Amino acid sequence: MSGLERTNAQIFQQVALLRWLSSQTDEDRMILATVTGVQVGRELLNRLTGQDQVDAYKNECILNISEFLRQNPRASQADINAEVEKRVLVFASRVKALESAPIF
Repeated sequence: MSGLERTNAQIFQQVALLRWLSSQTDEDRMILATVTGVQVGRELLNRLTGQDQVDAYKNECILNISEFLRQNPRASQADINAEVEKRVLVFASRVKALESAPIF
């Protein structure tokens, strides 16, 4: 789950909580329970899949390649290819390491 999705889920939960706190109805309690259940489910799925971490590694890989290009504007195609290959291998090894990482 991205930061924006997490923020949206938190806002929905807070709205449901505020609504239930102000009304104390069974209907609003059920809405709060449902929204909270969905949020917990999404977080568990994310922890099982590690998708947030994969996305973070991917962004870091792209940023590192971009930084290399910025710092080396006259780099040869061979140098660029070598840097990209190096960064992609680091990315791949980090993703592979997630397979053996503890879930919690």
